[in-house]
Formats: sequence, structure tokens, C-alpha cells
Amino acid sequence: MAKKSDSILSNGAAYHTPVLYAEALEALQIKPGGVYVDCTFGGGGHSKGILEQLNQQGKLYAFDQDKEVQANVFPDDRLVFIPENFQHLYRFLRFYNALPVDGILADLGVSSYQFDTGERGFSSRFDGPLDMRMNISQSLTAETVLMTYDAARLQKIFEQYGEVTNAKTLAMHIVKNRKNAALKTMENFKAMLHPVVMGNP
Repeated sequence: MAKKSDSILSNGAAYHTPVLYAEALEALQIKPGGVYVDCTFGGGGHSKGILEQLNQQGKLYAFDQDKEVQANVFPDDRLVFIPENFQHLYRFLRFYNALPVDGILADLGVSSYQFDTGERGFSSRFDGPLDMRMNISQSLTAETVLMTYDAARLQKIFEQYGEVTNAKTLAMHIVKNRKNAALKTMENFKAMLHPVVMGNP
């Protein structure tokens, strides 16, 4: 079971350390004076664990594109926080003259904090805007995708990223009904999908 970290946001939501926290750090085989990368800083749990095993010569480069994560960054001279998507990892490591590195940790996916914060638009439990942006400075939201993409593009998204069994039916249903229904919140979306969600009577 996941353990709570020390990172509690102003809205009361918390980041959590992953179930395989100890195993992930063990797999890095951390050298005290090594150079490491945390691709998804999040609540800072992994980064704290890595820093605990580094000496003063060690260095950690942590990436995260989520602006809300920056509130979790703690002061440590060995930590360089980079507020960007880790797809730019190589460019930034070259900039900091940090290559080669001794280990890279990438805990991919949506965090429990993002699922527990309705206004981020990732949760099916809490109502909020259809946002779903990992980086809130980007312009493309889930609402825009659902309201403007054609059926073929929506079907591809549902099949490849959502593993939806009836992806074609779902995509066509959205395109047919979106002009007459608001699709601004998760509850709006769930209400639209209800007639075609598999398992409904």
C-alpha cells in the first residue's frame, strides 16, 4: 500500500510515494558521488530517497512539467530542478554538463494527487473541468479534443491510449451528440457516455 509523503498541497491533496519505492531505489545501485536523474519529481519522494544516499559530490537532476509540483521542491545544493517535460532530458543534461549519468528513474503516469484533484480533470470520482493537461501552460485540453477532433482521431485515441473495446461506437456517439450537449466537465462527459458505455442496461 502506498505511503503518504510529506507533500501536502494547499487544497489538502497529497502526493504519495509508490508501492515499489525501496525496490526502485535499490535497482539504481546509487553511488554516493554519482549523477542521477528523476524524470518525474512529483511530491519529491524518489528525489529525497536518492539524495539521502548521495554525498556532497553527488548530483540529482529532477524534471517535472507540472507547475504545481514546484511547490514541493526543497532546498538542496545537490538538487537541480528543471520545470520541463523529461523529453528534453538530453538537451538539459548537456547544458549542465552532466553527461554521462549513473542512473535514471522514470515513474511514469498520472499521480494520485492529480486523480484526487477534481480541477485537474483527470478524475472520474470528482467533478471538474475536462482539462487533463499535465502541463497547465499548454493550450490543448481534453475538452478541445472531444469537441473538435473527428471520429477517426477520437477512435484512435480511445483504442491506443484507453484500450476501449467499443472505441468506434464511442467516438461516433461523441461526434454526433457534442453539438447539442455541453462537454465542459467530467460529469457532462459521463452523462453523454452513459448510453454507450458497455455494461449499462
